[in-house]
Amino acid sequence: MTTKLNANPLVQYLQKPAGDFTKADIIKFIENNGIQMVNFRYAGHDGRLKTLHLMISDFDYLDTFLSSGERVDGSSLFANIEAGSSDLYVIPRFATAFINPFAEVPTIDILCAYFNKDGNPFADAPEYLLCKAHRALHDATGMTFEAMGELEYYVIGPVDELFAATDQRGYHESEPFCKWTHFRTAAMRAITQAGGLIKYGHSEVGNFTLNGQLYEQNEIEFIPTRLENAADQLMIAKWIIRTMAHRYGITVTFAPKITLGKAGSGMHIHTRLWKDGRNVLIENGRLTDAAKHVIAGYLSLAPSLTAFGNTNPTSYFRLVPNQEAPTNICWGDRNRAALVRVPLGWSVEVNMSKVANPLEPVRKIDFSPKQTVEFRCSDGSADIYQLLAGLAVAVRHGFEMEDALSYANHTYAGITGSGKQDADTPTFAHLPASCAESADALEEQRTAYERYGVFSPGMIDGILTKLRAFNDRKLRQEITGHPDRMQELIRLYFHCG
Repeated sequence: MTTKLNANPLVQYLQKPAGDFTKADIIKFIENNGIQMVNFRYAGHDGRLKTLHLMISDFDYLDTFLSSGERVDGSSLFANIEAGSSDLYVIPRFATAFINPFAEVPTIDILCAYFNKDGNPFADAPEYLLCKAHRALHDATGMTFEAMGELEYYVIGPVDELFAATDQRGYHESEPFCKWTHFRTAAMRAITQAGGLIKYGHSEVGNFTLNGQLYEQNEIEFIPTRLENAADQLMIAKWIIRTMAHRYGITVTFAPKITLGKAGSGMHIHTRLWKDGRNVLIENGRLTDAAKHVIAGYLSLAPSLTAFGNTNPTSYFRLVPNQEAPTNICWGDRNRAALVRVPLGWSVEVNMSKVANPLEPVRKIDFSPKQTVEFRCSDGSADIYQLLAGLAVAVRHGFEMEDALSYANHTYAGITGSGKQDADTPTFAHLPASCAESADALEEQRTAYERYGVFSPGMIDGILTKLRAFNDRKLRQEITGHPDRMQELIRLYFHCG
């Protein structure tokens, strides 16, 4: 891996990829760059990064806390830990170190792993959940799982009457019609400096005014990376976007739905599988049987995957028919109404760059690494670690389904002769329409997640309890015709995830 263009100052200074960072590297950077504070970061049960500030008083103390970590109250961080035996250790993971872009004094932030009183990984820790899921998949298939997320969010600020954008036509809009480009690009720069692998950013469809405020939808999309790293970079990115918005004096929200009749925000997850140095999803420009096993696994466990990816009642206000958000359990290529989509993968024989640029030399480029399979129903309320672990479980499940290829063929939603997408056909099974239905699906399919020791029974029980506490089985019918009630719910879950 080249470090020449890497935006992370630690990578540039140490001249090694982040995955090779050691404690000695961190101490060297701190000593030679005037760092005065270290922040330990770790995910809580609410999906937000928590913080422990550690002032550097001397280098013996620095060495000690980088080696030993610290104690935290697990019962305040996780709902299923009893207060009587709640102590956990948080141990820094040096590969995640980055310079805090907001701290008043020079500060290094490091994500941590949780350990129990016996010095073993805490079974329900977010980062360990991913490790277990990835290991279970690799043990069965020999494959490495990579993922990336599309972070959609709304920026909310004062209305600018100059060059007003067209309502619900903001997709890839440019300045001056797009008002918050400078905020998005500043966030992207901070995220890359913190180690995030960003593919691109752009404005999204949603663009409207409400109560004197401008709501502008944006998206930042990442590059596929190893499963564990994909979750970390999404967590850091959400923290950076929110913190930067606070500094700008504006609001951002990742909420799945913020008003009726306007585009909601999803968090689509793209995935790919590697074995022997190649992307096993595609061969000679065509989807492989392995890709169809992956798709079958996602679709088969889709009802219960919503328990990790759609975690509050407003999630299901977004998943309604005749929108780009899916409601039926099906897949398609290029079909944005499908639950699982196979996006364009540069599989054509035409050298498009040569056509666009006649002076370019003729050369063949292998674009197969760009092919992904996209899971489209999850949103910003998702527990990122549980969702990605669930998708890894679903991949293994797909490879173990005896009828996977037949199932994939029967759940394909193509495009009719008239060009109309048929993902909304009533013959397909439906996704859950509430948290209560999602809980029912998880309870029915829980053995798939528990079978290889990935999700503990206690974690599944805790998720079921949380989802059922919303008591939202008939919520859609109850609030129909009552927009004030819907807006009340939206305000309640405005800063979810």
